[in-house]
Amino acid sequence: MATITKFEDLEIWQDARRLSKEKILISKNTELSKDYRFNARIKDSSGSVMDNIAEGFERNGNAEFRQFLSIAKGSAGEARSQLYRVYDIDYITEEQLKYLVIEYEKLSIKIHNFITYLNKKDFRGTKFIDPQSPHTNP
Repeated sequence: MATITKFEDLEIWQDARRLSKEKILISKNTELSKDYRFNARIKDSSGSVMDNIAEGFERNGNAEFRQFLSIAKGSAGEARSQLYRVYDIDYITEEQLKYLVIEYEKLSIKIHNFITYLNKKDFRGTKFIDPQSPHTNP
């Protein structure tokens, strides 16, 4: 596996970005655009998954990263729940609902698997590196 040096390289962030864009397009291109309060909530939460992945990565600590990944996974669940509401109000078709629910479920599984992977690593993050230590690799 190649070393990931920025959050944009993470597949889970890329997937979250793609799904966020799909939800935003729904909020712009359907009657949801006139439901201002719900529309604002959809837009806010649509970016929450990708934003939490990015913020956790930038914290430079394994424990904090896992915590933010857990929040991102929860946000993916919130996004799925909102999709059911969007469908129930007839803003999207059943086919759109099924597709997006499956995609968010896949993303949740990937986030879970990544958390499990990080739980097995002893990496603590760059913020814990002592620059004076002879064991530090620049």
